[in-house]
Amino acid sequence: MACVKNLLRVALAVPLLLLSGACGNDEPAPSATTATTPPASPSLVPEASASAGLVINADPAARAAEVVTRLSDEDLAGQVLMPYAYGSYATTVDKGASAGNQQLAGVNTPAEMIEKYKLGGLILVGFTPDDPTGDTNPTTNVENPKQVRELTRGLQQAALKLPATAPLMIGTDQEYGVVTRITEGVTMLPSALAVGAARQPSLTEVAWRAAGEELAAMGITVDFAPVADTLATRGGGLIGSRSFGSDAKANATQVTAAVRGLQGAGVTAALKHFPGHGHTSGDSHDELPVIKQSRKDWEAQDLPPFQSGIEAGAGLVMSGHLDLQAIDKGNAATFSHKIMTDVLRKQLKFTGVAISDAMNMAPAKKWPAGEAAVRALNAGNDMLLMPPDIGGARDGIVAGLKSGSLKRERLVEAVTRILTLKFRTEIRNQPDLDVIGSPAHARSVGALDAAAVTVFRGKCSGPLAEGPVTVTAPASREVARVAMVRALQEAGVNVQADNGAKIRLVGFGDSQVDLDDSAAITVAMDSPSLLGLSRSPTLVATYSSSKLSLAALAAVIAGKAKAPGKSPIEVAGLKRSACVK
Repeated sequence: MACVKNLLRVALAVPLLLLSGACGNDEPAPSATTATTPPASPSLVPEASASAGLVINADPAARAAEVVTRLSDEDLAGQVLMPYAYGSYATTVDKGASAGNQQLAGVNTPAEMIEKYKLGGLILVGFTPDDPTGDTNPTTNVENPKQVRELTRGLQQAALKLPATAPLMIGTDQEYGVVTRITEGVTMLPSALAVGAARQPSLTEVAWRAAGEELAAMGITVDFAPVADTLATRGGGLIGSRSFGSDAKANATQVTAAVRGLQGAGVTAALKHFPGHGHTSGDSHDELPVIKQSRKDWEAQDLPPFQSGIEAGAGLVMSGHLDLQAIDKGNAATFSHKIMTDVLRKQLKFTGVAISDAMNMAPAKKWPAGEAAVRALNAGNDMLLMPPDIGGARDGIVAGLKSGSLKRERLVEAVTRILTLKFRTEIRNQPDLDVIGSPAHARSVGALDAAAVTVFRGKCSGPLAEGPVTVTAPASREVARVAMVRALQEAGVNVQADNGAKIRLVGFGDSQVDLDDSAAITVAMDSPSLLGLSRSPTLVATYSSSKLSLAALAAVIAGKAKAPGKSPIEVAGLKRSACVK
């Protein structure tokens, strides 16, 4: 009974998904009786809450406006910070994780970090060797869905102790493809480039809704996806298969679908990397890439996917450390008022939360953490991702308020937007863990994988290889090779260890030396550009190495399915499809 009374007192002040853990059990939250759509006019909480001294307006924006009036400078500064932490659990970590947290924030655990700095958010990170964003992820605190759910629950419980009494914004980079933080047990969507090849936004939305349900089940509230960058005609650059392709209008429809899918499942989408990382050759982790297009070309080639994502209601936009010379030459967009305020807010009418790309990347580290934080906030960012020095960032913001270099109204505006988003998305049922990797999700995502398979050269009907086959790949692709063998066997193809028609798999980061001129079929499991150098009589792309992608490929090789995909980028010397006009 005591637990019931305590829950009543905070019923409208915390997300329902947190209430499921308030009494120490692992049951899903009770069904919400309050609509997730904010009411048109403010309404007060029931008498039970009022009697507990909590008179909180139920309208998200009004609630946020009320909360900021009672937050100290330190509270406000903490709400705009979203660092990472070491450790797989909120309150219990090993010695190595404790040492990492001590170096990063002078604390032992993630929960202590939240409490000390009064954080508004935390990003969950993971390091893998093939990840192009790995340099900003020095640790891994995601292992499997059950562990992630326990971690996020503990983080939320720590956040409830803060003066803002608001849920924590918990994000991660779950783009799928080469940038995927949580891989064990989840339904793996194909890469964005595969989605572009499928050209079916309706399938995209269904697949991303499945992804959102799985993220929500793990307690993640923000996915730093989709990538809204448009590639150059032949792809390339840092973004590669993380983009939907080189056609801005087609990308715009895919971004809209992904946003609707994710947010339809209760997880906030974040468009990145504004103003567009697809027409750059540099890597913003190490340098300041330059966008050289004229403003007219930029607005035609890079802007449409961001605009469509904003119109679809994306809750966040991530600023890139990118030099858009046509608008603010020499300044990274993250620190550009012309880009983050004049373009994003005024031209595109974005009213959600603007969040910086990682502040531990080279272009943001040209200043001390505190100065960089103030500069990014003054430019128009509301939240700062992964500051390299949490205390320095917080102290710099507080000092900026005292010196006047950061106006209090700007910080209050930022925190109000953050709290409004949190309050708007807090009342929802957290799905059970059994939705993760479910057969229903596999069917939804598998349909998208099947639509993506592209034949660049070879037959368009019947088996692509006659007789037994042998699957080969570079040593780094052994997991994919084994998965391909199993998928082919399940499709009824005779697979031999050797002496069969060779099927050669290549993937992210592979080069011409990884091709095999004797292969009957060469398969690109990432960007298809390498296929232009292959001499194989049959060239196919899945753009992805997930089990579902390879199962779709196996069906095509076995002659049980056609290849309806069409490459969203040009490949030298090849048509975008040998089978689709």
